[in-house]
Amino acid sequence: MKMVKSLLLGSAAGFVALTGAQAADLPVKAKPVQYVKICSLYGAGFYYIPGTDMCIKIGGWVRFEAAYGSGGQMTNGPFFNNVNNRTTSNSVWRARGYITADARDQTAYGTVRGYIAVGLNTNSTGQDNATNQFSSNRAFVQWAGFTFGLAQSFYDFYSVPATAYWGSYPASDTGDPGWEVAGYTFQFGNGWSATVSAEQRRATQIIGQGVTGNTLNAAGFATVISAPIAGGLGGGAFLNGVASTAGTTLTGLGGYGGWQVPDIVGNIRVDQTWGSAQVMGAAHEVNGTYYATPAFPTAVEGNGNPGDEWGYAVGAGLKLNSPLAWLWQGLGWSNWWGGTGDYFQFQGNYTQGALRYVIFTPSFNYGYRNGNNAALGILSDGVYGGNPVTGTNTGMNLTTAWGVNAAYEHFWSPQWRTSLYGGYAAMTYNTQANAMLCVLEGTAFSNGVGSAAVAGSGCNNNWNLAWIGSRTQWNVTKDFYMGVDVLYQRLSGLSTVSGTLPNSTFGLTTAANPSGFLNNTDQNNWAFRFRAHRDFYP
Repeated sequence: MKMVKSLLLGSAAGFVALTGAQAADLPVKAKPVQYVKICSLYGAGFYYIPGTDMCIKIGGWVRFEAAYGSGGQMTNGPFFNNVNNRTTSNSVWRARGYITADARDQTAYGTVRGYIAVGLNTNSTGQDNATNQFSSNRAFVQWAGFTFGLAQSFYDFYSVPATAYWGSYPASDTGDPGWEVAGYTFQFGNGWSATVSAEQRRATQIIGQGVTGNTLNAAGFATVISAPIAGGLGGGAFLNGVASTAGTTLTGLGGYGGWQVPDIVGNIRVDQTWGSAQVMGAAHEVNGTYYATPAFPTAVEGNGNPGDEWGYAVGAGLKLNSPLAWLWQGLGWSNWWGGTGDYFQFQGNYTQGALRYVIFTPSFNYGYRNGNNAALGILSDGVYGGNPVTGTNTGMNLTTAWGVNAAYEHFWSPQWRTSLYGGYAAMTYNTQANAMLCVLEGTAFSNGVGSAAVAGSGCNNNWNLAWIGSRTQWNVTKDFYMGVDVLYQRLSGLSTVSGTLPNSTFGLTTAANPSGFLNNTDQNNWAFRFRAHRDFYP
């Protein structure tokens, strides 16, 4: 009995000890959970970050595209170094996706906002080596009327992606890649505003005509201009400043100097129920590097340089909501075609020395070959050259350009829409710039350096581009759509004395084109593009 009692007491003590140990292992009572709360201050999709007064919205989108007739890539389009032979990829696929974050809270001076969009951009031409690139097209702060960072130029008005999938034709729109800005917008009230902004400079190329001792001829064309012009088709050798022959003598020195002053941009804008309108302008510094002469082949700073010039751009834009509905109503007719949501948009631009306000993409030379025919358009903000030793050096000759964009979007129903868009852009070189370019190109009967340069009869570096297209889109849901875009373009390029362009313009060898030259004629291109797009939150 005594033994049983001892066992019971021992078991009880062990149980109590075990129970105490388990009780000691129990977790301390948790603090109340801070659940995510909806933030209704800034629209749908915002939530309070727990423990703060800051609201955030996470969104994004994904997209697949396939194109034919765009020269193997979608960004710059069919007139960007397109040799159009058996090596050219007419088909190209692309996948893109972005994640966005929009954070906002209040200060004593209003809302402060931070926004970023980061993602992936691919380009595949049928090989298992698609270019997969990190991409970010937005990263900015907005507060009390100020905008700082990677946003969109305040010069822009006409929206290319609103009515087209293609962005490879002249327009000022920086919306897709984004643009670095530091601007202030003042709101007058009743939809009126004005903005002044310092922005990343919009530069194409500056072309500097150098010398080899005398003048450049057809042989010089193959050794000199093949780098700046043909290279320019794919990137612009003159942007880097120096082009040289097989020897050591500098034969060309040009390009932009270091960045000194941002572009100064301003606009006045009105937004009303009828639509919106804007007038805008920009000032752009055109600063070349040095002259190249045989007197100072290794000390180019001693050659001197052309004086800095200020290029400029001016523009105006208009957007009208439901314009046909207004027309039918004014005429007393039924609204038989002016669908709900229809709108018309337009923008015109004029520039001297700031061509990217007319042609943002592509920002280098245009070139297109079709068999034994080809067209070329030289895109530059300015041309200079000459020999300071002989007094033939010139100032900076600014290039003139103008362009127009127009589009109409029609809604057949809430799910179906079709746009019709088009435009025209023209580039013009003055007499002195044209002569220097003709000499660089080795055009027959063109000779001289700088102010002494003379263009051969029929050598004309002015050129233009016209285009028209249509996009039809099916919005399956409010955040998922598919569509097709068809684009026609016509390049009327520069003219030469002989009516031909040498093989070297497009980097072709004699084996590739035994005749050694291409007929210089206008070129046409059709391009087709399919897209499937899904939004998360805008």
